[in-house]
Amino acid sequence: MVYKIEIKHQIAIFTIDRPEMRNAINNEVMEGLESFLDQIEHDKEVAFAVITGTGNKAFCSGGDLSEFHSFMTAQEALPMLSRMTGLLYRIATLPMPVIALLNGTAVGGGCEIATACDYRVVSSTARAGFIQGTLNITSGWGGSTLLLEKMGRQDVFMRFLSEAKIYNAQELELIGWATHIYEGDIQDGLQHFLADMKHIHPSVHRAYKKVAIRSYEITDLKSRMMEEAEQCAILWESEAHHQAVASFLSKKNR
Repeated sequence: MVYKIEIKHQIAIFTIDRPEMRNAINNEVMEGLESFLDQIEHDKEVAFAVITGTGNKAFCSGGDLSEFHSFMTAQEALPMLSRMTGLLYRIATLPMPVIALLNGTAVGGGCEIATACDYRVVSSTARAGFIQGTLNITSGWGGSTLLLEKMGRQDVFMRFLSEAKIYNAQELELIGWATHIYEGDIQDGLQHFLADMKHIHPSVHRAYKKVAIRSYEITDLKSRMMEEAEQCAILWESEAHHQAVASFLSKKNR
């Protein structure tokens, strides 16, 4: 099993459990995430949802290129991109607050997953970035659409994406992406972040979440995210992307 699901004390936690692959997303993790969302979407007993990763090195390193590098054309890549885009939209529109608990590095698609959440609670040693540009593609799971929706300022949004670099926790807090930085133990960090909110009835949190969801629906967020996936698929089949992936995998396997 490459994921874990735990629902305890009104908190539902999905943990990507592939530390040897830096918690990269493959088809099995996608299936697990779908199962997690199916379980909690209509469960009114769940006050908070949490997404995290095993270990202290990686929250999620994005899509598993060793599994997806065989996609050569836009037509081959789009189903995977659309599937993950749909999952991120479901995360963004869950009726309860969703917390990305960054135990380690979140890059590429991992940064997109964290952006889909309402809050990003980040270890002081964690780093994150939209590094898709280094592979000559854009974000493909709706992450940049979500980023603009949540960060607002276009110049900050554009620079975060266009530099395609990794930022440390303090930089992530400065630009407004990280909600809260914690030191030390991950569970202590989560509990400290939730300390005040846990005393408020879950129905209140859900009511406030509805405000955000209504805004997403009015601006047709899902369609905009899907258009982002389609744009990524077009770039995916370019020779520049395939060469960048081959170079990355070659360095990784040395």
